[in-house]
Amino acid sequence: MLASSIPPSLLLLFLLPPPPSHPADVIVTSDPVVWWVEEHGAPLAHLVLEAGHLYVGGVDHLYQLTSDLEVMSHVRTGPHLDSPDCLPPIVPQECPSATPTHNHNKLLLVEAGQGAGPGSLIVCGSLFQGICDKRRLSNISELLYQTSNPVDTQYVAANDPRVSTVAVVITTENKQEGGGASGVLHLMLVGRGYTSKGPGDIPPITTRRLSPVPPLRRAFSQEEELGKLVVGSYSEYNNHFVKAVAHNNHVYFLFSRRDMWHKKEYRTYASRLCSSDRSFYSYVEVPLMCSGYNLAQGAGLGSHAGEPALFIVMAAGQASTPVATNRSALCVYGMAELDAMLRRAQEVCYTEGGRGSGGQEEAYIEYAVSSKCLKLPKNSLSEYPCGGEHTPNPIASTVPLQATPTFTSTTQLTAVTTATEAGHTIAFLGDGEGRLHKVLVRSDWSGDLYGSVSVDSGSVIRADLLLDENQQHVYVLTNRRLSKVPVSTCERQTDCQSCLSVRDPYCGWCVLEGRCSRKHQCRRHMQPNHWLWSFEPTNQCVIVQSLRPANQSKDEQTQVTLSVDQLPALTEAESLSCVFGLLPPQPAVITATTITCQSPAPELLPPMPTGSDHMILPVSLMFGHVTIATGNMTFYDCGAVSRLNQSSQCLACLISVWRCNWCPLDQLCTHNHSCANQHIILYQRESSGPTSCPLVFALQSSALVPLGLTTTVALRGRNLDVYTQDEAPYVCVVQIEGVQINLPAAVEKQPDNTHTFTCSPHQFQYAVSQLQYSSDVYLRRGERRIDVSPGLRLQLYDCSAGQSDCSQCRAVPEEYGCVWCSGSPIPSCVYNQSCTSVPADTCPPPQITQVRPVSGPLEGGILVTITGSNLGMRYQDVVGGVTVAGVQCPPQPERYQISTRVVCELQSSGKQREGPVLVTVGTTPPGKSQQIFTYQDPQLLDLVPDKGPVSGGTRLTIRGRQLLTGQRSDLSAFLGPQPCYIVEEVTDSELVCQTGPSNQTKEVKLRVLFGKAEKTITKVTFRYLDNPVITDASPAESFYEGGRVIMVTGKNLGVVQQPIISVWVEPLEVQRVKRRRRLALLTAKQLVFNSTMRTVSEPCSVLSSSQMTCPTPKVTPEVKVKGVWFQLDNVRVHFETIKGKSFTYYPNPELFPLNREAPDVPYRFKPGGVIAVEGLDLTRAISRQEVTARLGDQECDVKTLDNTHLYCEPPEIQPMSVEDSNELPSLQVFMGNLRVDLGLVQYDSDSVSVVPLAAQIGLGAGAAVIILSVLVIILMYRRKSKQALRDYKKVLLQLETLEINVGDQCRKEFTDLMTEMMDLSSDVGGPGLPLLDYRTYAERVFFPGQQVAPLSRQLDLPESRRQTVEQGLQQLNNLLNNRLFLTRFIHTLEAQQGFSQRDRGYVASLLTIALHDKLEYFTEVMKSLLQDLVQQYVAKNPKLMLRRTETVVEKMLTNWMSICLYSFLKEVAGEPLFMLYRAIKYQVDKGPVDSVTGKAKRTLNDSHLLREDIEYCSMTLMVLVKNGVEVQPCPVKVLDTDTITQVKDKILDQVYRGAPFTQRPAADSLDLEWRSGQAGHLTLSDDDVTAVVQGRWKRVNTLQHYKVPDGATVALIPRSQSSGGVNQVFQTGEKTPMLEGEEEEGLRLWHLVKSSEDPEIPKHRKSSMRERERAKAIPEIYLTRLLSMKGTLQKFVDDVFVAILSTKRPPPIAVRFFFDFLDDMAEKHGIDDPETVHIWKTNSLPLRFWVNILKNPQFVLDVQVTDSIDAILSVIAQTFIDSCTTSEHKVGRDSPVNKLLYAREIPRYKQLVERYYSDIHSAASGCYQEMNSTLTELSGSFASEMNSVVALHELYKYINKYYDQIIMSLEEDASGQKMQLAYRLQQVAALVENKVTDL
Repeated sequence: MLASSIPPSLLLLFLLPPPPSHPADVIVTSDPVVWWVEEHGAPLAHLVLEAGHLYVGGVDHLYQLTSDLEVMSHVRTGPHLDSPDCLPPIVPQECPSATPTHNHNKLLLVEAGQGAGPGSLIVCGSLFQGICDKRRLSNISELLYQTSNPVDTQYVAANDPRVSTVAVVITTENKQEGGGASGVLHLMLVGRGYTSKGPGDIPPITTRRLSPVPPLRRAFSQEEELGKLVVGSYSEYNNHFVKAVAHNNHVYFLFSRRDMWHKKEYRTYASRLCSSDRSFYSYVEVPLMCSGYNLAQGAGLGSHAGEPALFIVMAAGQASTPVATNRSALCVYGMAELDAMLRRAQEVCYTEGGRGSGGQEEAYIEYAVSSKCLKLPKNSLSEYPCGGEHTPNPIASTVPLQATPTFTSTTQLTAVTTATEAGHTIAFLGDGEGRLHKVLVRSDWSGDLYGSVSVDSGSVIRADLLLDENQQHVYVLTNRRLSKVPVSTCERQTDCQSCLSVRDPYCGWCVLEGRCSRKHQCRRHMQPNHWLWSFEPTNQCVIVQSLRPANQSKDEQTQVTLSVDQLPALTEAESLSCVFGLLPPQPAVITATTITCQSPAPELLPPMPTGSDHMILPVSLMFGHVTIATGNMTFYDCGAVSRLNQSSQCLACLISVWRCNWCPLDQLCTHNHSCANQHIILYQRESSGPTSCPLVFALQSSALVPLGLTTTVALRGRNLDVYTQDEAPYVCVVQIEGVQINLPAAVEKQPDNTHTFTCSPHQFQYAVSQLQYSSDVYLRRGERRIDVSPGLRLQLYDCSAGQSDCSQCRAVPEEYGCVWCSGSPIPSCVYNQSCTSVPADTCPPPQITQVRPVSGPLEGGILVTITGSNLGMRYQDVVGGVTVAGVQCPPQPERYQISTRVVCELQSSGKQREGPVLVTVGTTPPGKSQQIFTYQDPQLLDLVPDKGPVSGGTRLTIRGRQLLTGQRSDLSAFLGPQPCYIVEEVTDSELVCQTGPSNQTKEVKLRVLFGKAEKTITKVTFRYLDNPVITDASPAESFYEGGRVIMVTGKNLGVVQQPIISVWVEPLEVQRVKRRRRLALLTAKQLVFNSTMRTVSEPCSVLSSSQMTCPTPKVTPEVKVKGVWFQLDNVRVHFETIKGKSFTYYPNPELFPLNREAPDVPYRFKPGGVIAVEGLDLTRAISRQEVTARLGDQECDVKTLDNTHLYCEPPEIQPMSVEDSNELPSLQVFMGNLRVDLGLVQYDSDSVSVVPLAAQIGLGAGAAVIILSVLVIILMYRRKSKQALRDYKKVLLQLETLEINVGDQCRKEFTDLMTEMMDLSSDVGGPGLPLLDYRTYAERVFFPGQQVAPLSRQLDLPESRRQTVEQGLQQLNNLLNNRLFLTRFIHTLEAQQGFSQRDRGYVASLLTIALHDKLEYFTEVMKSLLQDLVQQYVAKNPKLMLRRTETVVEKMLTNWMSICLYSFLKEVAGEPLFMLYRAIKYQVDKGPVDSVTGKAKRTLNDSHLLREDIEYCSMTLMVLVKNGVEVQPCPVKVLDTDTITQVKDKILDQVYRGAPFTQRPAADSLDLEWRSGQAGHLTLSDDDVTAVVQGRWKRVNTLQHYKVPDGATVALIPRSQSSGGVNQVFQTGEKTPMLEGEEEEGLRLWHLVKSSEDPEIPKHRKSSMRERERAKAIPEIYLTRLLSMKGTLQKFVDDVFVAILSTKRPPPIAVRFFFDFLDDMAEKHGIDDPETVHIWKTNSLPLRFWVNILKNPQFVLDVQVTDSIDAILSVIAQTFIDSCTTSEHKVGRDSPVNKLLYAREIPRYKQLVERYYSDIHSAASGCYQEMNSTLTELSGSFASEMNSVVALHELYKYINKYYDQIIMSLEEDASGQKMQLAYRLQQVAALVENKVTDL
């Protein structure tokens, strides 16, 4: 309902979102080319496609859309006042059950136009017993036919949303009207289910007349001669109609019903009757069976294998009920078979008495009709195919038509439509989950599901599935959406393989066009192999089976043969071409299935890729620009083979995979079979090819070559005889570190035909410090490099590299010949031939430099690492030779390093001991460490904490002794089997570890392992407890400064050791970079993201196991917050997962200094008030409770916080300063981490002043002057001086002074009020805003003060006259639509003496109602009359125009504004107006209000001010309120001086806070009962026997009178009818309230004050009383009270004025339109005085409309306006009036109090008004078109709520009163004579009154 107010222009097209997951047996896709539009009116019910336009019917809404789903028109069809128990038209008085009811669309059909005329849209709803209307197809907002007073024969559709209705439109010959072109009759056959309410005599199937409609007939009526299906007891059959279709001169209905003939189960039936059969003689039905699926859900007429067929989706019923289950199926019935079954049933019933050949019953008469099957002549059916009067009917077959399910589903199928594609039938099925299934129906009726699309997940697809006119898309209707789904997406498949893999019957690969297409789109689809159907599993793409040769040298050109299967046939003139890579195409020769092409010329081939000896080029077979098939061909380069293998070029060439040969003399690898210059060639294909390569195959000398020693290298070669012709010498080449060393070589030929090459001796060197260096060696002869066997290299070595001691040197393998030479200056490792002295046989004793660790456990088990030198040449040297503190320590072989490191495993010592580490190698003395190793016994003493979550993350502190035993890597801690990870440096007394996760909650022991030693703490265990769970965290926002406390609630929070809140942030620059580069650099973005993310954290405080608080971390504005989470040890809880919304950071709130103009000057504060601090966005990310304020050393109590103000109440006495530099205290506000200093505060008191003496004297003198001024004003007023004050600014200054004095009080009041209004604000805007509906609003505005407005009345006429009178009134309505008649009529009435001002307003409102459905016309007439009015006033005084409502047109203008601004009131101004009303009411009720005089202590109106000082106190009553079954006490604040009625009103206000006033019980219908104790029940009333009477005065009872205590319990109970006693009967708000009967007894009532002088008071006291009265009359004394009220309400008054006059949002179109019109009028009449136009605009809008609304909010809102509220609203309205005037607003001493009150604000409001006018004027004009469309929409929206017939009847009374004058006026007008207006009015008179005329 609420959403329905959104205009259709806001409907947007969306892409379908991704679907949910779905079972794997159905392929569900989400198609990105599915478009949808979301519409109001859920659930949408019907969809129609006609001439490219779509029509959608839903609840209360109709839509017209283009084929692309753009909304063209939108119509509201409900809700309306209705009841299924009442017949339309609905009169509330006659139909008490009528309520606003939704209008469900039941039928949506297209009726073809007559001849070439346009057709119409038939729309039937569930309202008003299912009546229908016709709308124009081109614009559905235009009604072609609608009945305002339907008769019972026009009830068409079911009045129950749950009961189905179907229909079909047929065209037949109109026999009654003589045939011919004009004899075409449009009828609608309707099938309607049974409804329990409303008229019960509507048959299941009826015929309705559509057109033509002859006189005395009605459209949609069910006429006797048109025929219907007569049934006996319809409720027993309970037909549920599914579909109605017309086919071959017959109409078919599909429905399910109870089978009354057989087992009374529900079955589906198809029935048929002839289209021309007006009497339903031909009606026959047959049951449809489909393997247990018995309830039809949707159907469509389609074609299968070229024959018509009925496709039905059927569901299995739930037991014997009409409720469908999810099991469903598609069942297909051929129409020929169905017709045959129906004819068979007819024939058996006509000629066989209903019995078949076997005697069994095959046909019978259904629906309890008194007919029976007969035995007529055999040819009866052929003679009477459509039956006759003598044939039996209605006939039902007992023999069902059987079908086998084509497709079954476990989700309920709801809709079906079919399409034929290339001879194949495709069914589209909708289901209850919003999916569209695509099924190929095969020729044997079996189905093949090939795809599903999720259209609207979770929403039921409606039965109206439609294909568009091109059969390209399916329109799918769901609850809220209309979607457009393509039938296939062939074109999106770009290659043959993907096209064939979609398995879509629509798709196939069009070979010669190279695209995936539908069959008919492929030009040669009829020829074989041209279109490959994707649904045929045997179809395969055209592929190159083989390509010969598959590889070829790049340096030769050859014929390439492609073998291709399934090649499509070409014409003689067509050819194919081959394309190699990106080269130009080559012509192809086709021979059967082979294609021959020429390979590209070598120079055209692209260059070979670097580092490769071949390239692969695609070979594409092309037809024009279309690639038919592709193969690959390899082009190789033999030259590249040898170039890539420099060391063995010949070998590489001959063993290559390519066909390459080697030319040894040319050093060339070639594809040729001969060499260029000689006959020597080594062929690859010969088996001896690779072995015949010239080659250096081995080293004759040793491969090991020592450095620094002259060495000779010898090489062995073979097959070198090929080079005999070469004279160049052989050279050995050794390559060391990139430098070639060339050594001449001596050649010696060996007997085995090999050659030995001895290189000249050389002393080799290399710079790298390593033992061994591998260098290349090869042989060269001249420029030829002779191949070397792979792996043939010299190994150069340096004994001294890395061998730093004797043991390492001697450990080098013997073949290297390295020895430890001690004779040189420094002992070193050298080659044996380089040692000048005798090499050492033994090495020096071991030397130990370091031992790690230096302590270990008694049990051993840790590894001790000993480093030093000469620690053995091999592991075996140290075995058994290592002791630690005297205990053997076995070395570890895998960790031993020659000479430098021994790692041994510490053995148990049995006791604490210490000593050095000894290492012995061979017979040398042992090496001894300087460090002393200690065996220790570590002890564990304590464990903190002793519990943590099972997810781990708790940091345990383990205290003990000698914990630093061994290395940290030797230490490991365990909690039971779970490791506890050591996280910090271990000290001797403390060890910290972090717990790992556990798989269950349990108690475990702590174990710490020191090597093999395991230590535990006795009697101390660690408890793994359940993980912490966070269930709530609020608030969800903070400001950048942080420190806002988040209250986190959950479970097991106490187990967390240190909870942390963390914020993940990213710098904004990175964000910008990412935005710029998002598309191009996704990987780079990831790198940026990871490198710049950082976190800021704050620790949280655990309050209990279920609560903790976390201060938000501070973040800088330069970052973007990416995430917030809570780290609870190892549990990480992201904020979004807690409540589903993310945490938000906002900019810091801004607070302004107390003295904004002069921040250094102290702020003056009057004790007893509150300090108001201004700011921005104060409540955006913090609440009042979280804000603290300090004034000096004491707190300033924060009372109220709104978005722009903070109010705090400081101590009564000025606090001390906390700063030494200042004696005055400063006000500081604390918001989380944010601390704001707002300046110094100085109290206005007798305390020691810090102001300089001179300034004190000046201030004192100033104060004395102000006091003296006020005294002078009072004295002058007492003497009743009439002299005006000369200086206007002086008065303003005094007002300002007064206002400053009451400012603090105002702020305090405002603080309380805002607290109260906060609660109210949450209600307003939703259902809490009690807006009146349009009809009530119109009644109150059009007819103010009238008890029964014409909108609520009915025509008071005898039934015999009603139809005639209504006909006459309809003619009068037609006359009013004639502009000439209407203007003459108005002018004539206004010219009559007796036509009063009240009559003028009444007639204007009646005209407004009568023409409400034609507001465009109404506007034009109003403009015309206003032009006449302007003409009159321009001649006199233009400034007086529109000042009052003296003419009909002025009231028409008022009404017009009211109509046009209703939506503005509803959407914009209504809320601030209601808030103002509530604020006034709250403030008034806080003080005493006199119930007799209506005067109040809190008011803005001095005449309604209660001037006496009434003593009162506030109290709280506990009111018992029944809430469901339980009674709950509700606190209500009242005053002890309140009368009982006032108390009841306040209670009702509180209890019914959110309810509109008219929906509350009346106060006088309830009694107030005071309940005290068990049995104490006392009924309180305003007047009873206890009332106090003094003389002639009787006082109204109050709570004070009954001595009701604070906190008393009371209850409101319904007033009993017989209750005695006099009760107060006036309602608050009446002008003269009193108690009944009192006046007769001579008693006068009073409540708080007596209303006039008491006659019984002695004369000597009267004079003193008169003086008191005079004292009361001095406004300045009471002005402070009024100013206090004004200051409190100021914000709400401002909000209303701003809402009305703001141009931030576009002003209402009506205002812009009318102001434009006034500007045009001024220009037309030459009025250039801006003040005149300003006055016109003011008179037309603010004074005419807004002042009325401000004074009477009850016109718009459902509220009660009491006298005291009305008095305040009058002052505010007067302020609004003053703000709109152009004259300068000056106040003097004699000015009215209300002008004094708002003297400072009115200039500001004036600026608002002037800006409003100028902004509208400066905006571009030309809003006429927009205005007209708005008026059209308004006409349609509200016209149905206008009671136009009664308005016309009331108007006629004025016509009758001034009949002769009107007739005369019409006859005098020449145009009127031509139009026969007088004559037409006489006709109206004749019909309405039987008036005798001259007709």
